[in-house]
Amino acid sequence: MTRELSDPASKLVVRNARLGDVPAIAELSERVYTGTGLHGYAEGAVRGQINHFPEGQFVILVDDKVVGYCATFRVKEAVGLKRHTWGEITGNGHASRHDPDGDWLYGMEVCVDPDYRGYRLGQRLYNARKQLCQRLGLKGIVFAGRLPTLAKRLKKFGSVEAYVEAIRERQARDPVLSFQLRNGFEVIDIIPGYLTADHQSMGYGIHLRWQNPKVATNEEVKTSKDYGGRLPDSIRVGTVQYMQRRVLSFDEFLKMVAYFVDVVADYSGDFVVFPEMFTLQLLSIEDQQLSPAESIEALTKYTPRLIEALRDMALRYNINIIGGSHPTRVESGRVENISYVFLRDGTVHEQPKIHPTPNEVYWWNIEGGSTLHAIDTDCGPIGVLICYDAEFPELARYLTDQGIRILFVPFCTDERQSYLRVRYCCQARAVENQLYVVMSGNVGNLPNVANMDIQYAQSCILTPCDFPFARDGIAADTTPNVETVAIADLRPETLTMARNNGTVKNLRDRRHDLYRLQWLGK
Repeated sequence: MTRELSDPASKLVVRNARLGDVPAIAELSERVYTGTGLHGYAEGAVRGQINHFPEGQFVILVDDKVVGYCATFRVKEAVGLKRHTWGEITGNGHASRHDPDGDWLYGMEVCVDPDYRGYRLGQRLYNARKQLCQRLGLKGIVFAGRLPTLAKRLKKFGSVEAYVEAIRERQARDPVLSFQLRNGFEVIDIIPGYLTADHQSMGYGIHLRWQNPKVATNEEVKTSKDYGGRLPDSIRVGTVQYMQRRVLSFDEFLKMVAYFVDVVADYSGDFVVFPEMFTLQLLSIEDQQLSPAESIEALTKYTPRLIEALRDMALRYNINIIGGSHPTRVESGRVENISYVFLRDGTVHEQPKIHPTPNEVYWWNIEGGSTLHAIDTDCGPIGVLICYDAEFPELARYLTDQGIRILFVPFCTDERQSYLRVRYCCQARAVENQLYVVMSGNVGNLPNVANMDIQYAQSCILTPCDFPFARDGIAADTTPNVETVAIADLRPETLTMARNNGTVKNLRDRRHDLYRLQWLGK
């Protein structure tokens, strides 16, 4: 792990490049291409890229350090989709061929600091490109990519065409082309002499394009991945129905968590949600049943490592993690049940449970928190209510008044009646506040852990009940008591339409002249 990103105060930001970034971008590109036979960009070339098309250039910053760069410009279809060389289409690296009326986005450059690989920075830059393409209403993205493994492997495959086909069929792997194919790009040509200085690629450019799904086309375009496509302007959420079973170490627990984070991230998820108290699985490491006081102390010692590990996962997998909840001894000495929210920019938020259940008070001496805030994310403001808190309508309404569109409810219930109390209340919260509610629960058994003996759950993603949504107000759900993941695409635009033009308008029709909600906590 790099030192900067291991610092909890560090933050990862994607934004448009500015002229003040020019020296750092030039220095980054020089380091990235060291040893390849290629050279980085001169400052004048980078300045030209930004000046020609400011909104098409992106940087990734860790604090104030530039660790990634992406350059694009617009071209007409007749220019971008015919054979060309790197020098002629990019204006020798200055993006001077930028055409403000171009209907395609040309991907000129993506480079990532070698010290920060493993955090899906390239994926973030590709996502920024696609978002720009859709925002501008362009037909798609086109470019010619490198094939850095070609020179070493050409003899084995006989021809560049055969090697590219093997990569497409996943019989071979290239770190660049395989990544581009996973991102929905298709090979449309192989261009000899595209960049003769690129000896690793033997001068070849692999001509690729990505079709904007929001723009109609008469040509049916197939990609290497014909499943898992997402709706435009949607937020993809994955809820984990997590199996409680004995683990032998903290590292074994983290591997299970990372597995589910990876699964949802591979489906281009924006959020992955874990259940309440899922970290109590760590108590199974002990070879004997602990008293409640001993259990709390045993769990508290894991808190710093847990926060560090899940924050790192959010960065590496480029996904926001709702980290269930974890009993934590806070600075005052109280024990609170806290949901830690790890954003993919490296920031960490805490949301304590406001209302501990009688069992939590009895077994764990847990006390309720007094803060309830909307959490600002790259997908808009969200809220978290832990299990029992969802049964108090004032809390969800208070978060809705703060602007949330998605409410996450990690829960932990031992039998069906308890589960249904939470489920029915979550459905009510979705209806009365016209928002999405995502539930994530535990299944399985932990025989030697007090108050976690058995579990019952059917995790789900709920919607308001109106014509634009799923018939039963359920966007996705799971089979009860089976370890699995449910995924759904949620569209904020649909919520806006329902709130303003729905069959009923719960939020707009409130009688503010008769009643109000006043928060007295922090």
